[in-house]
Order: sequence, then C-alpha cells, then structure tokens
Amino acid sequence: MKHLHIALWGVLPYLVLTVLVAGTAWRYRYDRFGFTTRSSQLHEHRLLSVGGPLFHYGLFFVAAGHAIGLLVPESLTERVHVHEWLYHANALVVGGTAGLATLAGLAVLLYRRLRVPAVRAATSRSDRAVYPLLACVLLAGLTATATTLRPDSYDYRLGVSVWFRSLLVLDPDVPAMSGAPFAYQLHALLGMALFALWPFSRLVHAFTAPLGYLARPYVVYRSRG
Repeated sequence: MKHLHIALWGVLPYLVLTVLVAGTAWRYRYDRFGFTTRSSQLHEHRLLSVGGPLFHYGLFFVAAGHAIGLLVPESLTERVHVHEWLYHANALVVGGTAGLATLAGLAVLLYRRLRVPAVRAATSRSDRAVYPLLACVLLAGLTATATTLRPDSYDYRLGVSVWFRSLLVLDPDVPAMSGAPFAYQLHALLGMALFALWPFSRLVHAFTAPLGYLARPYVVYRSRG
C-alpha cells in the first residue's frame, strides 16, 4: 500500500505534468491551427448562449478558488486576520455556487450536443472522453465541498494543500495526501486524468488566451443574402 501511495501521490503528478507540457508542445507543433473549440454556433445558438457563459464563467471561478485554496497557506490568512471559519464559509458558498454553475452549464452543453444533429455529428472521439470525465471531476469536487458542511469536517488546507505545495518544491509530501478522505483523493485523480487528456482535446484552446476568451463576443455568422 505504501508503494501505491508513492506512485499515486509522489510520481503520477509529475508524469501528468510531463504529458501536459509535452503534449501541448506536440499539438502546437503539428496542429497549431487546431487550438480551437470548433465553433458550432452556426448550428444552434439559443442553448449555447445559456450553457456557454454558465460553464466558462463558472469554471473561471472554480479555477481561481482552487488556486487560492491550494497555494495560500493557512498561516498567511491568519496573518491578515481572516478567520478560518470565514475563509471556509466563503469557500463553501462561492466555490459551491461556481461548481454548480459550471456543472449546470456543462449539462446544457451536453444536452445541446445530443439534441442537435449537426452538433452531435461534429463530436470527436476526444469529446466523448472529455465530457464524461469533466462531469465526474466536477461531481467529485462538489462532493468534497459538501463534506465541509459537517462541524468535524476534514481541513484540506492541512492536507491536500500541503501535498500540492510540496509538489512545487519537488519534495512530495505523500502522507499529507494519502491521509485525505476518499472524495478528495478521487477528485485529485480525476483531475490528473483530465489534465493528461487536455492537450489532445478541444480543452487545449484555453492555453491560447483564456482571459480574452471569457470576455470575447460571440462569433456571428451571417448569410450572403
């Protein structure tokens, strides 16, 4: 079991990072013009106008929340006089709302993809792998967030966050993650699987200009007539 924990929490993250970086470089080298979501607005725009903003803005706040939760140590928030209960309440409300918005947006986009024949026909093999995996990542994250409602809930800032920061200094704190509840471990494993698949899917477009993409206007198609 010890060797399994070392493989999962001490080795696998670096393998995923290698695949992410090398895969993105390979994609840029051989498919530079493929860094796109392959817009399907021409086929249907009503559902897209609802699901697209929900998913993208929700995902932006989810990513920001993860960055703060994983990178900002508890000692720093205490130093600026942010009480722990306030921090966790904010993380629960904002993070939970952002996660639900992202999941709702993804559900609308999946419904659209299944309902509109032209959009369904444009679905690639990587899409069929990415969408279910992304849904599982979100559900696992929301499940982990929901566990913080209990008074004696697990404090991820003393476990998962410590493990994540230890990866950045190339000294993995394996026990910090191996002692985390299953919901957090599953969320981390699914997240790593998503990042490993990232360069080979339409998600790679986020590396082009993610902030600009969130604010850009829709591409409007007009007929020649």
